[in-house]
Amino acid sequence: MAERDFYDILGVPRTATQEEIQRAYRKLARKYHPDVNKDPGAADRFKEISEAYHVLSDPKTRKRYDAFGPNFRQVPEDIDPEMYARAGAGAGHGGGPGWHRAGGRGPFGFGGFGVDIDLEDLFGDIFGGRAHGPIPGPDQEAELVLTVEEAYRGGRRTITVSGPAGPRTLTVTIPAGVTNGQRIRLSGQGGAGIDGGPPGDLYLIVRLAEHPRYRVDGRDIHLRLPVAPWEAALGATVTLDTPAGPASVKVPPGTSSGRRLRLRGRGLPNPRGEPGDLYAEVRIMVPAEPTEAERRLFEQLASVSGFDPRRPR
Repeated sequence: MAERDFYDILGVPRTATQEEIQRAYRKLARKYHPDVNKDPGAADRFKEISEAYHVLSDPKTRKRYDAFGPNFRQVPEDIDPEMYARAGAGAGHGGGPGWHRAGGRGPFGFGGFGVDIDLEDLFGDIFGGRAHGPIPGPDQEAELVLTVEEAYRGGRRTITVSGPAGPRTLTVTIPAGVTNGQRIRLSGQGGAGIDGGPPGDLYLIVRLAEHPRYRVDGRDIHLRLPVAPWEAALGATVTLDTPAGPASVKVPPGTSSGRRLRLRGRGLPNPRGEPGDLYAEVRIMVPAEPTEAERRLFEQLASVSGFDPRRPR
């Protein structure tokens, strides 16, 4: 079932100002925070309210949500929201003010750092001026973009995240073999608690950047393998680049373009199970400007060969 529209969750119109969104969130957060409201559904309601606020309080993320709708987290960054919204409105579909439905959590998260809110002021008037006891800080999310090589090797990475108190620099340990959508938890690096409450956690949502050579599907890695016509016809052992370094692959005699050669276990590693595989798709390449000797050899081959690639087999 589709999730509710973020504007409906906060009870504000789509034309609401940032101040109206903030006021609506403060009112609902006072009512549904699980440390204040003990109803069974309060925690889920609070998470729903927090997610809506985190998206709509950030003007950039709000613009993407308005344009792309429920799948805004999955739309590439180079798609312009305003152009998409205009196109969708003109065609009667897509994003923009006319799509109405929202929600959906894609594989790529966005940071929950919007308009600053004083949490002590937020809960301060619940029990005679101060919150009743420590209240933990909220969990937050941010996106972590990695290359395929970084995802394969893992390692340490320094990142900067935004927050109400300004940008923070953190050192992150990236496990080898992380995949698209995987969450890396940084304990205690989320929103601040109040009245001595512990801070929340920060979750980094991994997104693998587009690569000029590799395409990742789960833990499997796909790439194209250029081969010469004589290598494809006669067979050969060729070297190809992989995220782990050079690897040798045997091209069987009579190989045509499109054939996939599998290198078992050469995909992304898996700390808890079997690694992925690497698939090399053969592409037969010919010289763009053959030499005179090459041209004569090709002409000789054409004169003696009865092979017709267009003949049904």
